[in-house]
Amino acid sequence: MLTRLASGEPADRVWYALADKTYAPANLARAFEKVWRNGGSAGADEQTVAHFARQAEAELARLHEQMRDGTYRPQAVRRAWIPKPGSSEKRPLGIPAVRDRVVQAALRNVLEPIFETEFAEHSYGFRPGRGAKDALRRVDSLLKAGHDWVVDADLKSYFDTIPHDRLLALVKARVADGRVLALVESFLRAGVLEENEGWQPTERGTPQGGVISPLLANLYLDPFDHIMVRAGWEMVRYADDFVICCRSEAEAQAALAEVREWVAQAGLVLHPEKTRIVDMREPGGFDFLGYHFERGLKWPRAKSLMKLKERVREKTPRLSGSSLTDIITDVNRTLRGWFGYFQHSRASVFRNVDGYVRRRLRSVLQWRRDGRGKGYGAAHQRWPNEWFARHGLLSLVAEQAYTRTIVELRTH
Repeated sequence: MLTRLASGEPADRVWYALADKTYAPANLARAFEKVWRNGGSAGADEQTVAHFARQAEAELARLHEQMRDGTYRPQAVRRAWIPKPGSSEKRPLGIPAVRDRVVQAALRNVLEPIFETEFAEHSYGFRPGRGAKDALRRVDSLLKAGHDWVVDADLKSYFDTIPHDRLLALVKARVADGRVLALVESFLRAGVLEENEGWQPTERGTPQGGVISPLLANLYLDPFDHIMVRAGWEMVRYADDFVICCRSEAEAQAALAEVREWVAQAGLVLHPEKTRIVDMREPGGFDFLGYHFERGLKWPRAKSLMKLKERVREKTPRLSGSSLTDIITDVNRTLRGWFGYFQHSRASVFRNVDGYVRRRLRSVLQWRRDGRGKGYGAAHQRWPNEWFARHGLLSLVAEQAYTRTIVELRTH
């Protein structure tokens, strides 16, 4: 199937015999490897990934038999509510059982290559060989090219509001294998199991946390993507997060009108407060994929910075029994990962983060010294910045300077 796709199969080809490829032992084994790498919590049956792994051969053989003879049924998805960074609100996370995650991964292995052949170039989320950094680079290049008017759009509760019938119609446009279609539908309609509320039906949406959900979410927005392409709008989309970069206010107004029209007929909802048109020549800017863009500059949005500081605070409690070396090693891991994503921010951001981290560590040292005090004043004199550098603490200011030097050397 993959060979035929690569050799130029017609874009509108319909695929029939896919069920046997989905439950093939090799595909299920590869699917479990992906689930194992991703980890995650137990589903409604309370079976963990580690427990499944201990008897993986038998579990995979059982799944193969059930899928082959048509007796496989997914369990309800366990719903957990997780806090939104920097907000008192919470968002729902659907956690399928491990065995269902394996089947979803196997199904995605078969379906993804089919739909990948027609997905739009400006779609970057949850696609092979693409990521958030690619989307950010595209936005950056459009802004630098003079697209000063931006439609900043937000689909309200997108994953939870996708109409099942319309989504299934899009799957059927390319897949005619009834068993595979029934499998997709069974995941959509498996229901959710919420603590203290029991089982509830799912009449719309595909749960965030499901392995197949990102592919289905991209598929539902694919017609919208191609409408935007035909209209000539410069859209950049990452899953349900997208912006449209325009050269004039009139263009932006027209693009937003087209967005509103499609969203309404697709059974979705634009967030009334978070959807707007932004003039990039004026103060304010917009947030996209963790960054804030404003007047030619970009830096981590407020929630991204807050989330980093929360992680650092968790790793540097005053009463920590870990050695300073171990604390610094742990903090460095977080800082390196964060810098890898936000390294293109303005320099003041890194001075701010460096100062915050050192204050947290000075507070730990001051507490260990006399059981009181914070990381200010005398503590700063006692443990200056150079002291932390000698003890191996990563400085983001120094890391940015080093990265820029390397880039300059490569370009000359």
